[in-house]
Amino acid sequence: MTGDAIDLALGLAPGSHLYELRMLRPEFVSGAEACRAAVLNPATTHGLVPELRAALAARMARANADATLTAQYDALTAPALEALAAGAPPEMLNEPEASMARHADLVTGTPAVAMAADLERLSAVGLDNAQIVALSELIAFVNFQTRITQGLRLLGSP
Repeated sequence: MTGDAIDLALGLAPGSHLYELRMLRPEFVSGAEACRAAVLNPATTHGLVPELRAALAARMARANADATLTAQYDALTAPALEALAAGAPPEMLNEPEASMARHADLVTGTPAVAMAADLERLSAVGLDNAQIVALSELIAFVNFQTRITQGLRLLGSP
């Protein structure tokens, strides 16, 4: 088993302590990479194209202050979506991207205050249930990925 995007973000290589530590549970490494592929490049996009997903992922990685993951996702972002990725205020974006950005910001920054009404706002701007689920999966994964990456960085620090 080779590493994944988390290893890449950390600069881990075979033989390093953290790489070998992660390889003690290869199913976690392969599972995280499978989740990443599923949320960024799913077989069925439900109208949320990979470039949009990457822009939202970059936005969340940026909000989580993870420069390496931000750069990875920025590299996958289409030029037309750079403002979304860069964290532009939702008021400066067009719908439905503005509402998706607002929701990603909310769940990334203050998940405890997210409510059913926040999902209803997504529906109100035209997202269907499958799109809302896909967006929720993306938000969950990117926030998981940034927290795992930040935790592993702490383990590797002197």
